Amino acid sequence: MNPKSDIKNKERNLMKKSLIIILAFIIVHPGLTNKKISSINLEDLTWIEAEKALKQFEVVLIALGARTKEHGPHLLLKNDFIMAEYLKDRVVQEVPVAILPTLQYGYYPAFLEYPGSVSLRAETFKDIIIDICKSMNGYGIKKFYVLNTGVSTLHPLKSAQEELGKQGIVLRYLNILEVDKKLPPGILKQEGGTHADEGETSMMLHIAPETVDMSKAVKDFDSRPNRRGLTRDPKGKGHYSPTGIWGDPTLASREKGKLIVEATVKEIIKQVKELIAFEIEDAPFLFDK
Repeated sequence: MNPKSDIKNKERNLMKKSLIIILAFIIVHPGLTNKKISSINLEDLTWIEAEKALKQFEVVLIALGARTKEHGPHLLLKNDFIMAEYLKDRVVQEVPVAILPTLQYGYYPAFLEYPGSVSLRAETFKDIIIDICKSMNGYGIKKFYVLNTGVSTLHPLKSAQEELGKQGIVLRYLNILEVDKKLPPGILKQEGGTHADEGETSMMLHIAPETVDMSKAVKDFDSRPNRRGLTRDPKGKGHYSPTGIWGDPTLASREKGKLIVEATVKEIIKQVKELIAFEIEDAPFLFDK
C-alpha cells in the first residue's frame, strides 16, 4: 500500500469523525449556533462599548412619554412616562434594538391651562427628534422607531419623518389612534374622548394600578365639534373640561386595560420587526430632495 495514500485515508476518516461530532453537538445544543441578540440600553455602556454594540443593530428605539402633562384628577402628571417605560420594556424583550433614554418632553399644547403641564413648540420637538436621529446616524444607524404615546406629537413626528427621509434616514413611530381602531368592537363604551378617558385609564389600571385613583375619576366630555385642545374656560375655544379629562374614565377596568395593552404591544413589535427587515436601498423615494 502507498504510504501517502494511507495517510490521506486516515486524514479523511478523521475529518469525517470530527464533522460527525460537530453536527451531533449542534443538534444537541442548537441555541449555540443561533444565538439571539438581546436589546441594549446605550446609556449603560461606555462609548467604546457602544461603538462595537451599535454594529449589531438595525434599529434605534426612542420611547416618548410626557413626565409633566395633566391627566385629570385621577392620574399622575407622569402618566405617559410610566406608560412609555412599560411598553418599551415589553417590546425590547421581543425584538433586538438599541435603546435610547425615554424622552420626557414633547409637543402638548392642548394641556397648558392645567398647572404642571409642559409643552415644547412643535418646531422644537421636531428638531429634537431630527437631531437625535442625525447624531445616531453618524455612527451608522439609519432606522429609528419612536414609541410614541401622544396624539398632538403625531404631526411634528410626520414632519421629522419627511425631513429625515430626504437624507436617507428612516423614521417610523406609533400612532395610538390607529391601534384603537384594531381593538375588539365594543370594548370601549364611552361616548367619545381620547385623554385620561376610559381607554387610557384602563391601561393604567393594568400597567400601574397604584397610580390610579378611581374615586376621583369623573365623566367630562365636551362633544362640540371643530374644537382643538382642552380649556378650563367655559367660553374658551377648546373642549371645555374643568377636570382635564376628555372622555369617561369611570367606565375603565383592569380587564379592558389588559386587552388594550396587549394589542398595543403586539402592534409595536410588528412595526419594529417590519422596520428591521426594511431595506432602505429598495426605497429610493427616501432620498428625494
